[in-house]
Order: sequence, then structure tokens, then C-alpha cells
Amino acid sequence: MSQRKSYAVGTGLFIVLGFTALAYLATQTSSIANSHQGSSYTVDAEFANIGALKERAPVKVAGVRVGQVQSISLEPGKDVADVTLSIDKKFNQIPTDSVATIYTSGLLGDQYVGLVFGSAKTYISNGSRIGLTKSSAPLEEMLGKFLGAGGSADAIGGTYSVRAEFTNVGTLWVGAPVKMAGVPIGTVAAIKADPAKLDASVTLAIDNKYNQIPDDSSAAIFTSGLIGSQYVAIQPGGSPNSLKDGDQLVLTQSAMQLEDLIGKFLVSGSPSGGNNAGGNGSNNNGSSNNPPAGKH
Repeated sequence: MSQRKSYAVGTGLFIVLGFTALAYLATQTSSIANSHQGSSYTVDAEFANIGALKERAPVKVAGVRVGQVQSISLEPGKDVADVTLSIDKKFNQIPTDSVATIYTSGLLGDQYVGLVFGSAKTYISNGSRIGLTKSSAPLEEMLGKFLGAGGSADAIGGTYSVRAEFTNVGTLWVGAPVKMAGVPIGTVAAIKADPAKLDASVTLAIDNKYNQIPDDSSAAIFTSGLIGSQYVAIQPGGSPNSLKDGDQLVLTQSAMQLEDLIGKFLVSGSPSGGNNAGGNGSNNNGSSNNPPAGKH
């Protein structure tokens, strides 16, 4: 009887603590959108996806509130959201090459716009536009980041396409990052099987600002971390000519299968193992030539 009573008390405490934590999170995230703001100036930013961003959501720099979202609109004929940010006038030295990103507060919090300073010597002013933005990450992209693949910044300025053929794409998926020197420069736009060559044809959408990649560059499929998602890495070549829309990357390296990795590990480990065995054998032979301690 006492065990049942203690079990019921423990369950009740757990439920009470859970509701208390949820109430605290709701209070913390809902109170940040109602702060008073003095005189301000406005700047615009375009996002491919604003998620659940709302008007009056905070604008922050290094976690400190510097303004709020004034308006959100969708221009006719465009598939990007135009977000107007109202920033306090005392924060008037934000570099023009700063990046505006949509973040989420806490575990179940509201979304806000975070500004990461650039290095330009000129500053944004009233009516100007922030060119570098990063949208709200969908659930699929967040799971990909958790597994180690990472994401890429929105290519508001447009992209150009190049193709690459692989004998094995592994678990590469449409939307996976395309990286150069570890920096995301685009995404995988399409993956199709070539019925004639029996290879996988992968289309890469690369940001237009990366338009000086040599046309003799190579593409490889790598895996992020230990159990991370796969992505395409581009290794620049030395050609004076650059990749153009519709070009093909000839030099490719397919995804490594688990069986191949295990085989390479076993092959590379066997010679060293044999040398160690031989060394141990010579030591044993040397020690066997010494007379036993009891015969001294």
C-alpha cells in the first residue's frame, strides 16, 4: 500500500514540474515581444521562408534586443518575403554586409531576427536593405543539422546549375548542402538515375556569387561527422575558365560504402599487426635464450 502511495506522489510531482516548466517557457517567450521602443529607423530584408515570424518580433544583436519586426509582406510575382525591421536609432553602426537570420527562442519559443555583424566600414541607414539573409529552417533541415550536415544560406540573388555523375550517391538527398572549403555554397537540386550509363546524375544549384569556380574542379560525396548526413564537396581545380550554367563536373568521387570503409580499415591494419606480431615473437625468442632464474 505504501509503495502505491509513493508511486502516485512521484507521478504527481513529475506532472506538476512538467506543467511548471511549460508555463515558465511560455512566459519567457511571450514577454519579449512587448518591449517599448523609442525613435528608430527602418531597413528591409528578404527571406525565402519566414516560418512563424510575426510582426513586433524582436530584432537582436548578440542576444540583445535592438529593434523589432515592423511589417511582413509578400510582393506580387516574387516568392520571397519582404520583412521591414525597425531598429533603435542608437544602434546606428550596423555594417552593411551584416547577415540577418531568423532564429527560435528557447525550446518552444517564438521566432526573432538575429543580426550578425560583417566587416564593412559603411553602415546601414534608413530605407536601406540587408542583402545577406538566412531563413527559418524547416524541421527537415533542422534534423539534417542535428546529424551534422549543416545548411546553406539563402541564394536570394539566384543560382546556376552544374551536373555531376556518381556511381554511388549513398544516402545523398535533394536539398543536401554543396560545400567548398567547408562553406555552404549551394544545394543538391535533383538526383536522377541515368538509364544508359547506370550512374546517378546529380544537379547542383550553386549561388551566383560563387561564379569563379574552375571548370576542372572535382566533386565528392562526404559524410558529416560519425553518423551525419551526406553532402557534396567541391575541390577547386586550376583552370583559368570558370563553371557556367549547364556545365558538368567530370572528376567525381562517389559515396563510400560501409563495407568499403571496413575493408580499408582491415587492409591497412593487417601489415602493422603482422609487424607487431613479429616483434613480439623476437622478444619471446630472446627471453627464452636466457637461462631460467632458478639455475643461477
